[in-house]
Amino acid sequence: MRDHRSLEAWKQARIVSLAALDASRKHWKPYAAAIFGQLQRSALSVQLNIAEGYALASRKSFANHLRIAYGSAIETQEILELAKEKSILPDEMARGMIESCARCQRLLLGLIKRYRRPR
Repeated sequence: MRDHRSLEAWKQARIVSLAALDASRKHWKPYAAAIFGQLQRSALSVQLNIAEGYALASRKSFANHLRIAYGSAIETQEILELAKEKSILPDEMARGMIESCARCQRLLLGLIKRYRRPR
Protein backbone atom coordinates (compact mmCIF):
# COMPACT_ATOMS: atom_id res chain seq x y z
CA MET A 1 0.00 0.00 0.00
CA ARG A 2 1.24 3.46 -0.84
CA ASP A 3 -0.62 5.31 1.91
CA HIS A 4 -3.94 5.29 3.76
CA ARG A 5 -5.66 6.99 0.81
CA SER A 6 -5.15 3.84 -1.26
CA LEU A 7 -7.36 1.83 1.12
CA GLU A 8 -10.88 1.24 -0.20
CA ALA A 9 -12.23 1.46 3.35
CA TRP A 10 -10.77 4.97 3.69
CA LYS A 11 -12.26 5.97 0.30
CA GLN A 12 -15.72 4.82 1.37
CA ALA A 13 -15.33 6.54 4.74
CA ARG A 14 -14.39 9.76 2.97
CA ILE A 15 -17.50 9.54 0.79
CA VAL A 16 -19.65 9.28 3.92
CA SER A 17 -17.75 12.10 5.69
CA LEU A 18 -18.19 14.47 2.76
CA ALA A 19 -21.85 13.50 2.40
CA ALA A 20 -22.42 14.07 6.14
CA LEU A 21 -20.96 17.57 5.86
CA ASP A 22 -23.08 18.30 2.77
CA ALA A 23 -26.21 16.91 4.44
CA SER A 24 -25.61 19.07 7.50
CA ARG A 25 -25.18 22.18 5.38
CA LYS A 26 -28.24 21.53 3.19
CA HIS A 27 -30.72 19.89 5.57
CA TRP A 28 -29.87 21.16 9.06
CA LYS A 29 -32.88 21.72 11.30
CA PRO A 30 -32.75 23.17 14.81
CA TYR A 31 -34.58 20.22 16.36
CA ALA A 32 -32.07 17.81 14.81
CA ALA A 33 -28.89 19.71 15.71
CA ALA A 34 -27.64 16.89 17.95
CA ILE A 35 -28.18 14.32 15.20
CA PHE A 36 -26.28 16.37 12.62
CA GLY A 37 -23.46 17.08 15.07
CA GLN A 38 -23.09 13.44 16.03
CA LEU A 39 -23.33 12.33 12.40
CA GLN A 40 -20.44 14.61 11.49
CA ARG A 41 -18.31 13.42 14.42
CA SER A 42 -18.94 9.72 13.89
CA ALA A 43 -18.42 9.85 10.11
CA LEU A 44 -15.19 11.82 10.51
CA SER A 45 -14.03 9.39 13.18
CA VAL A 46 -14.17 6.50 10.71
CA GLN A 47 -12.05 8.26 8.11
CA LEU A 48 -9.59 9.77 10.59
CA ASN A 49 -9.05 6.59 12.61
CA ILE A 50 -8.16 4.69 9.44
CA ALA A 51 -5.65 7.40 8.52
CA GLU A 52 -4.19 7.71 12.02
CA GLY A 53 -3.84 3.97 12.52
CA TYR A 54 -2.11 3.57 9.19
CA ALA A 55 0.26 6.47 9.94
CA LEU A 56 1.43 4.86 13.19
CA ALA A 57 3.08 2.09 11.12
CA SER A 58 2.43 -0.62 13.69
CA ARG A 59 0.25 -3.67 13.02
CA LYS A 60 -1.14 -3.60 16.53
CA SER A 61 -1.95 0.15 16.45
CA PHE A 62 -3.47 -0.12 13.00
CA ALA A 63 -5.68 -3.03 14.06
CA ASN A 64 -6.80 -1.08 17.15
CA HIS A 65 -7.66 2.01 15.10
CA LEU A 66 -9.52 -0.14 12.58
CA ARG A 67 -11.70 -1.51 15.40
CA ILE A 68 -12.43 2.03 16.58
CA ALA A 69 -13.24 3.05 13.00
CA TYR A 70 -15.58 0.06 12.70
CA GLY A 71 -17.44 1.06 15.86
CA SER A 72 -17.80 4.60 14.53
CA ALA A 73 -19.05 3.22 11.21
CA ILE A 74 -21.76 1.29 13.06
CA GLU A 75 -22.65 4.46 14.98
CA THR A 76 -22.80 6.45 11.73
CA GLN A 77 -25.14 3.92 10.13
CA GLU A 78 -27.45 3.96 13.16
CA ILE A 79 -27.65 7.77 13.00
CA LEU A 80 -28.33 7.67 9.26
CA GLU A 81 -31.09 5.11 9.69
CA LEU A 82 -32.68 7.24 12.40
CA ALA A 83 -32.40 10.38 10.23
CA LYS A 84 -33.99 8.52 7.32
CA GLU A 85 -36.78 7.06 9.44
CA LYS A 86 -37.65 10.46 10.93
CA SER A 87 -37.34 12.25 7.53
CA ILE A 88 -34.51 14.42 8.79
CA LEU A 89 -32.59 13.55 5.62
CA PRO A 90 -34.11 12.96 2.20
CA ASP A 91 -34.66 9.26 1.58
CA GLU A 92 -32.39 9.02 -1.47
CA MET A 93 -29.51 10.83 0.23
CA ALA A 94 -29.79 8.72 3.38
CA ARG A 95 -29.94 5.48 1.39
CA GLY A 96 -26.79 6.35 -0.55
CA MET A 97 -24.93 7.24 2.62
CA ILE A 98 -26.10 4.06 4.35
CA GLU A 99 -24.91 1.95 1.40
CA SER A 100 -21.45 3.57 1.45
CA CYS A 101 -21.30 3.18 5.22
CA ALA A 102 -22.20 -0.52 5.01
CA ARG A 103 -19.57 -1.03 2.29
CA CYS A 104 -17.01 0.67 4.52
CA GLN A 105 -17.97 -1.60 7.43
CA ARG A 106 -17.43 -4.72 5.32
CA LEU A 107 -14.05 -3.44 4.13
CA LEU A 108 -13.04 -2.59 7.69
CA LEU A 109 -13.97 -6.07 8.89
CA GLY A 110 -11.73 -7.53 6.19
CA LEU A 111 -8.85 -5.31 7.26
CA ILE A 112 -9.42 -6.11 10.93
CA LYS A 113 -9.25 -9.83 10.18
CA ARG A 114 -6.11 -9.33 8.11
CA TYR A 115 -4.24 -7.25 10.69
CA ARG A 116 -5.46 -9.12 13.76
CA ARG A 117 -3.38 -12.14 12.80
CA PRO A 118 0.22 -12.00 13.99
CA ARG A 119 2.86 -12.30 11.28
